Amino acid sequence: MKKNLVSFLISVIIISIVFTISPAYAAKKNKHRLHKKHQVAHTASVRKPKASRQRLQTLARNPYLGAIVIDADTNKVLFEDNADAKGYPASVVKLMNFLIILEALEAKEITLQDKITVTAEIAAIGGSEVYLKEKEVYTVDDLLYALMVQSANDAATALALHYKGTKEEFVRLMNKRALELGMKDTTFRTVNGFPPGKGLTPDISTPRDITKLSREVLKHRNALQYTSAKQRLFRTGAKPFVIRNHNHLVRNFEGCDGLKTGYFRAAGFSIAATATKNGNRAIAVIFGSVDRRVRDANARKLLSQSLLKMDANLSPSHASVAQEVASSLNE
Repeated sequence: MKKNLVSFLISVIIISIVFTISPAYAAKKNKHRLHKKHQVAHTASVRKPKASRQRLQTLARNPYLGAIVIDADTNKVLFEDNADAKGYPASVVKLMNFLIILEALEAKEITLQDKITVTAEIAAIGGSEVYLKEKEVYTVDDLLYALMVQSANDAATALALHYKGTKEEFVRLMNKRALELGMKDTTFRTVNGFPPGKGLTPDISTPRDITKLSREVLKHRNALQYTSAKQRLFRTGAKPFVIRNHNHLVRNFEGCDGLKTGYFRAAGFSIAATATKNGNRAIAVIFGSVDRRVRDANARKLLSQSLLKMDANLSPSHASVAQEVASSLNE
């Protein structure tokens, strides 16, 4: 009896201990869970957000949105097909960045040997780039090659900030220069053609307007030095970085020595290409192809046909030239 009573008392004590400890343990465990949840939420809040891009209307078409070829010397139109179609030029925008820097060099406002120190803003640009790191130092010359060969957004930003101090001031100068060149259907909003963030609007231009810009660029004797480079060593060290020209026609079309390509999804693939043959120079601009190979194939055919006509010194009507070139594109 006495033994049973002792056992009963021990059981009561154990049960009491369990009921006393369990709520405290549960509260402690719940507190730990809440603390961990707060840590995760805090980490998410300070994590660098991804760039938010808006969904633009896709303008790319097959074989292209619009195209034009001109005689670079006379500005005579050799072929056009929807040449005033408004599209997103994407990185073709960098031609205006390039022109402004070339003009600043000729005006001796800056020099090729000017040293530019990379800031955190420049290093964070993204997209097509040469991976500039904060506090690295490059010359204007280095960054012009990065701009035109690698189509580097970070280089475009570095050049713009070096010359005008802010991107906004540089964009104002881009639009002023466009008006002076008669680019009436062009509005620049970026220094590099990057697709717009949420709530912003994209750069707008037309194939015809880009021929005006291309002609002006070609007036500068050292422009082709940069646009014709097939590749170049940009960064030395343990892991050398070689930049390669995004304009494939420079490598696979005889006489091609420039100028600039552009692409983002809604814009499609665009190009401003120039080539020479027997002293004649043509400029072809294609906007909004659905495929890079389609764009390049059309650019090669348009340049080839137009240079052939120029070389033969023929002067058929504009309509017949356009018809012959258009026929060749459909073969």
